[in-house]
Amino acid sequence: MNSIAQLIFPDLLYLEDYNNNFSNYFKAVYAVFENDFIKSQPKYNQLTVSAPKYPLADGIHRTFYHITHEGADEKNRNPDLRRMERIRYPKFLIVNESHPEILVWKNIRGKDTRVLLFNEKEGYLTVLTERNEYYLFWTAYYVEKEHSVRKLKKEYEAYIKTKTA
Repeated sequence: MNSIAQLIFPDLLYLEDYNNNFSNYFKAVYAVFENDFIKSQPKYNQLTVSAPKYPLADGIHRTFYHITHEGADEKNRNPDLRRMERIRYPKFLIVNESHPEILVWKNIRGKDTRVLLFNEKEGYLTVLTERNEYYLFWTAYYVEKEHSVRKLKKEYEAYIKTKTA
């Protein structure tokens, strides 16, 4: 008998819950981020996960801007409702990282070692960057395209294969 409980993600936060008032919605989404990563900080591998603040983006916290907006040009990103709806997911993945439904692996980007936490069912990825005494919350996003999911799973499987070889 399997004794591992099913992973139940937090509820999404919808714009409709705020009568389609984007300003109120934005404040509510930011409040979740602020509570999860500024007022308190989750732990990964018993080390604090810190969210980079600078450089500010349009006067708001850099990490918040990055995980709730999309676009190739960092200076001209647009709000992404799919990312905003899932604002509770990054911390959830971090604190539940040992659950078998969360794939965890490392990769190298430039000089940084990144930790990737991915749940295929929800299509959500959180990325941390290793530092000596803590982790940086680098980014998080909803993975919509099937080819992107396949690419992540392939990278995970290759990582696991090198760890078990």
